Parts: sequence; structure tokens; C-alpha cells
Amino acid sequence: MLDHQVRLIMDRKARVAPRLTPAGERILAAASTLFYEQGIRTVGVDAIAAAADVTKKTLYDRFGSKDRLIAAYLEERDRVWHLFLDEQLAARQPATPEEVILALFAALTDWLAGSRNGCGFINASVELAAPDHPAMPVIVDQKRWMRSEFEAQAHAAGLVDPGELADRLLLLHEGALVSYRVAAMTEAPEVAARAAADLLAGWPRG
Repeated sequence: MLDHQVRLIMDRKARVAPRLTPAGERILAAASTLFYEQGIRTVGVDAIAAAADVTKKTLYDRFGSKDRLIAAYLEERDRVWHLFLDEQLAARQPATPEEVILALFAALTDWLAGSRNGCGFINASVELAAPDHPAMPVIVDQKRWMRSEFEAQAHAAGLVDPGELADRLLLLHEGALVSYRVAAMTEAPEVAARAAADLLAGWPRG
């Protein structure tokens, strides 16, 4: 359990991990790897079934459709992301809301370490253009939560206009993820963290 000084404020509406059979777990693990590494649209159910050593019928029995499997992949990634943030905060032990914000930026460096594909949610949003796709609420909720957490921490710190500050922090955070992936800017998380520190240092207090 995180200490009250380092906790994340906003309810993450944690999605309970679905109870899956061993075959279902293999399918989700295989899909998660293939979707992230090769792209959602380029990976078919045949490849996922083969990687999981199951039949296509088993895949459809467990998840219903490829679209629902995509949503399950992103839901699992969201769970892993939040567990990672808890671990990062526990390790960094920020003592103020401003330090929590900066810890969230610092976490990007470790999250992206060894990865070349950046943010799975951003990547999925590009591939899944249909607003009614079952995975879109997962993507939108993940980004809205990030902004809400920035705003809540800014409010707790007594900073003026926390909503405007949260908008700017989210742009820095998400911009780092896009730059890391698209522009091959491997130092993007560190640059964004420094920019966030400068922004916080100069932001007026109420």
C-alpha cells in the first residue's frame, strides 16, 4: 500500500482482470505481444492462434471476436501500467504533489526502456479509427485518467488554474510518447520531464 504522501489521487476504475482458462491466458499473452510489436491490423487471428497453440475456434470461444481481444489487450496493458506507476512511486517516494507529477514523467523513461514502439494506446488509436470500436473507451479512459491525475495533483499543490496546467502537462507527457516512437527521439521522456519541472517551477500559486 502506498503512503498517503505518494499516492495517486484519482480513482483508476481498475478493471478486474478477467478469469481466463490457461488457453485464454495464452491467447491474451500472444495477442498482446503480436499487437504491440507488429501492429493490430497486420496481425490476424490465425497468427494469434498459432502463437498461442490453440485453434481459431478456441480463440473465438474465449474472446468472441478479434475486436474484443484487442480491447482485452489494452485493458491488460492499462492494468500493467497502473501497477507500474504504483511501483515507481513507491520506489521514488515523492513527498509533495509536484514531486508526484515529476515522478509520473520520470516513470516514462523506465516504461519505455528497451521498447521501440512507444505507447500501445496511441498506436492503437491510430489503427482503430472507428469511434465505436470496443477498444476506444479503454484508450480514451487511459488518457483522460492521466490528465485528471495531473489536475488533481496540481490542485493539491495549490497551483492556480490546475485544469490549464493539466492540459499542458498532458501535452508534454503524450508528446514525449509520440516523439519517442515517430521521431526516434530516445531522450524524449527526459526532455519532457525537464520541461515539466520548468513549467511547475514557474506556475503561480493561489
